[in-house]
Amino acid sequence: MEKKKEFWRAVKFVLFSASAGIIEIVVFALLNELLRLPYWLSYLAALAASVLWNFTLNRKFTFQSANNVPKAMLQVALFYAVFTPLSTLLEHVLTEKLGWNEYLATAINMGLNLITEYLYDRYVVFRDSIDTNERAKKQAEEEK
Repeated sequence: MEKKKEFWRAVKFVLFSASAGIIEIVVFALLNELLRLPYWLSYLAALAASVLWNFTLNRKFTFQSANNVPKAMLQVALFYAVFTPLSTLLEHVLTEKLGWNEYLATAINMGLNLITEYLYDRYVVFRDSIDTNERAKKQAEEEK
């Protein structure tokens, strides 16, 4: 039962992350193509929008956590304090130094983000608070 639950938790995370990815690409395209902002600024703004979306949905529906929201947000901010400079550097190297397509570089970073953030959220941010919100409690009662 627990393996099945974890499988569906990962599926939900991927689906919500895909929706965040769509938000990231749309914001990036608007800022990069329409407003012609510098690449790094377009990337960072798009990343921030997707992070807020993803955190909100995954906290409520994937991990069903009732933990302290400011604490969880701080932990996610710490993840991005490391991930963002590294991914921005990777994007810079791929696009400016190696001449790769900006969207391909963004897609690579999105894939890296998906994997590392799931592991970080699952085993650090929500480790002790998974399935503690009202939705999870109600589902547990219905399963009895």
